[in-house]
Amino acid sequence: MKIIRNIFICMLLIFSLIISLNFNVYAEEVDKPDISSPSVLLMDLSSGKVLFEKNMNDKRYPASLTKIMTAILTIENCNLDEVATVSSNAVMSLSSGYVTANLQVGEELTVDQLLHVLMVGSSNDAAIVLAEHISGSVEEFSKLMNEKAAEIGCASTHFVNPNGTHDTDHYSTAYDLALIAKYAMQNQTFRQIVSTTSYQLPATDKYKNNDRLFTTTNSLLIVNNNNRADNYYYKYATGIKTGFTTPAGNCLIASANKDGLELLTVVLGAGDTKSGLSARYIDTINLFEYGYDTYTLMEVVKAGGVVQTVNIDNATRDTKRLEAVVENDVSVLVKQSDKDSPVIPEVKLNEGLKAPIKKGDIIGTVKYTVEGIDYEENLIAKNDVKSSKVFINFIFIVIIIIFVFLYFRSNKKINKRVKNKKRIK
Repeated sequence: MKIIRNIFICMLLIFSLIISLNFNVYAEEVDKPDISSPSVLLMDLSSGKVLFEKNMNDKRYPASLTKIMTAILTIENCNLDEVATVSSNAVMSLSSGYVTANLQVGEELTVDQLLHVLMVGSSNDAAIVLAEHISGSVEEFSKLMNEKAAEIGCASTHFVNPNGTHDTDHYSTAYDLALIAKYAMQNQTFRQIVSTTSYQLPATDKYKNNDRLFTTTNSLLIVNNNNRADNYYYKYATGIKTGFTTPAGNCLIASANKDGLELLTVVLGAGDTKSGLSARYIDTINLFEYGYDTYTLMEVVKAGGVVQTVNIDNATRDTKRLEAVVENDVSVLVKQSDKDSPVIPEVKLNEGLKAPIKKGDIIGTVKYTVEGIDYEENLIAKNDVKSSKVFINFIFIVIIIIFVFLYFRSNKKINKRVKNKKRIK
């Protein structure tokens, strides 16, 4: 009877283990975002770490996502109050079906105005005006775009125009577009423009009406209180840009900020879901939710937090103890399951640290490595370190002793020479 009972207990334990293993596998599968678009990417905007991807290196047509590059190049090469003139080419070269701002030949608009209609209204004519204003022609501006893409680190991107109108030689990848968007989001002017939900061009001498009002094409930003399934508003969204051509499909690069954790998504070639919803928004929201459910920002140390204490040899007794503190807050991206795990610092102090040291002087660096990402911050002195007078006095006494020794030695030689001369006489 005892043997049967032991066998039963063993079988029960094995059965429980099998169920547990199956549940864990199932849980991992459930945790993955449900994505229908052919090419997507989820990135931590701060570190650039890719948190999820699907065919992120496949070459695809970027459509109006191209305008992100146009916008950042414009911001870097122009003053916002500069005036650009609309050319005939900007108005007449676009095929029917492409979105425009109804710009007029000879109309004069500021760079700031053109940037807003470019990114809020996705105006293709505005892109050409900006390209010609900066480089003289679309062709020359495209060279500038490709140079910038290479500088940013894009390996599979080629631009031939500033707006994304279809061309078989105009392509990129989800990863490259993420690099471009990450770079652009470091600029505060760009951030402000891509978070704008509406913009109106004023009347000009070439266009007398005030009816050029543009609403963002990014539905994630549009506050909507209805409960319909096609309400794509996402309260954490902060930008960035939509795109569409028939060959490219529906595209979207989006950013979001929740509790300080900024995420970036890229969705390319999207269509509609089985229920007729826009897959680019559904996939983007699913990616964001996966990111925030899986990862979090963990504060490792606040600015001014002590990382290491060292003794400075040539310092006074009262100030020889030097506290090395971080210059700025340090937060790291971790999985939710690891948010309570300790992170070990790697401290590197400057060689030959010696007094005097002033409070606030940079005295080294500290590095935290989490999931392959390095987070490095300067270490500064928390307190003044004064030179020891004992040491200075010791040096002074040694110098005096040496001087006295040399003096007497010199006098001794002189006296000896005098005596020798007297003997000779």
